[in-house]
This record gives sequence, C-alpha cells and structure tokens, in this order.
Amino acid sequence: MSDPLAPLVGGVTGIGSVPGTDPREAAATVVGELEVPFLPELPNRGIGADMIGRGAGLLVDIGFDVSTTGYRIGVPDGRVARLTADYLERDLDALEEAYEVARRRGGGLVKTQVAGPLTLAAGLELPNGHRVARDRGAMRDVAASLAEGLVRHVADLRRRLGADVVLQLDEPSLWSVVHGTVPALTKLDPVRAVPAPEAAEILASVVEAVDAPVLLHLCGRIDWDVVRRVPIDGALLDATRLTATDYEGFGELAESRTVVGLGLAPATPAPRRRSPADLAAPAIRLYDEVGLPRRDLTRATVTPVCGSPGSPGIRPILDACKEIRAVLAEASAE
Repeated sequence: MSDPLAPLVGGVTGIGSVPGTDPREAAATVVGELEVPFLPELPNRGIGADMIGRGAGLLVDIGFDVSTTGYRIGVPDGRVARLTADYLERDLDALEEAYEVARRRGGGLVKTQVAGPLTLAAGLELPNGHRVARDRGAMRDVAASLAEGLVRHVADLRRRLGADVVLQLDEPSLWSVVHGTVPALTKLDPVRAVPAPEAAEILASVVEAVDAPVLLHLCGRIDWDVVRRVPIDGALLDATRLTATDYEGFGELAESRTVVGLGLAPATPAPRRRSPADLAAPAIRLYDEVGLPRRDLTRATVTPVCGSPGSPGIRPILDACKEIRAVLAEASAE
C-alpha cells in the first residue's frame, strides 16, 4: 500500500494563513502551484477568520462568542460563531471548486490546519474570563470537543475532494502552556504550568482520534519532551529559529517521523531579496551540526517560516520554497 504522505516528502507546501480576503483566489493559487495544496486561511477578513476563531468554530457542543478581551467559550453561540462557520464553509467551497477546475478530484493529498488543543487552551477564555489553560478539566473538554470537530472536518474535506487528507495542528503556544507563561486574568492568579506528560496526553488524545496522518506546526519555542511523547507523523518547524538546544529533539524527529518540514522562505517581504542559496543555508547547517546525512535533505518538506497574511502575495513565497528545495537537492548530492 502506498504511503499517503509520499507527495509531501521532499515537496513544498504552505503553512496555512495567506494574504488577501478572497477565498476563491487563494484556493486557485494553492491548487495551481502545489502538489500538496492546503485549505487557505484568510485572517485579514477580520474577527472569526484567524487561527483561534477557526479552532473555536470547530468545537462541538461548546458555544462561543467574543468578549472585550477575546474569544469566550461556554456561552451561547453569538454572531461571531455564525460568521466563523460561514468563513469555513466558503473556504471549503472555494477549495472544492479549485480542485474540480484543476481536474484533481478523486486523488492526491490535501492539507488542512487547525489550532491544536494546547494553543486553544491558551487563547480561549472561560465564561469567567480566565484562560482555559487555568482549568485542567476545561482543557480536556476542549480537546475532546476539538477531536470530534476535526473528525467531521477531515471527513467533509475527504468527501468533497476525494483526496487523502493530512491534518496539521498548529501549536505555537505549546511552550507557554507547559512552562506557565500563558497570560493570566490578573497577576495574583497566574496560570499554572501543565506538566509535559499531561500536555502530551491532551495533545495525543486529539491526534489519536482523527482518522488521518497528523503533523504538528511549531513556530515558537519547542518543548521536545512533549513532542516526542505524541504519536505524530511529523512536524513543520521554523528552521531559521532552531538553536543548539533543539538539536537532540530535531535529530530524533528527523530519524523517527515521516515528514520533516523546514520553514525557510520568508513569510513577509525583506528589504533586500536573498538568494535561494542563502535561504537554504540554515537547513544545510542544521543537518551538518546535528549529524544528519545531507542526503536526507531530499526528504525534507520546504515551507514558509510561518503563515503569511502580511505578505503582498502567496505565489512569490511558494516560488521561493521551490527554489530552496532545488538548492537542498543539490546539497544532498555533495
């Protein structure tokens, strides 16, 4: 049986968020440019279209709306909940249309991405205004609700496109949850750190519930003790931010998981355009310093360093990813 993740290995994909507000234009671009397209997120549309809003919108049987300080769950669904659902439906319709126009229906691999349970716990508020991460029971409730919503979401995407689906869980707040730096409602009532084994158990409960390969997207500081405990198929990382403290964890990931995503292309315009060789250099240096063979660079998935809602356009970023991939292929033969 063929590996459904094979098109992603050694390939190029995006992280999720893209510039603009037109879902049809975004979908047509990613389907036309990528072997592994993704469901675009368009946070520039405003409230309800960002990562936390989309994640809240996928929760099952947990109502939400907005407060003066953010998204609040455990309340009756409000206008923003309906708006979020409408955004998602439009995005799915646009991707389905683009896939049909490109005559790709019935095959291929498509990626969808949603905030993971730890990042939602850090970003969502309880009815009393505290972050979900303050209440371990609430964290588990959110994780269970998210898992059910993702099962439905993946099944819907698979049905619409007839394609294999890979799920990306965005966890930029993983470190904050595990190390007790989630913003608190008051300084006198801090959000306690969640031990790594418990955080990993919560994250794993979502991974194991979904009938699809699952990747983590980690663009902030990484707690490798959590990552190594979760049964993921790989991870997408900002390779430009990894330091010597990440080398052991990255080496374990690269040797044990199918997908190793290297974020290398800038997500926003730079004052001076850098060459593909300059952009690829952090990956080559990383593999050399970790002690991984350069030939393994041909298996790396190249991505932007993170989402790109602030860029003038997604196509130049994806072009840069393809150029970087070509440089890595050359380096792997050295």
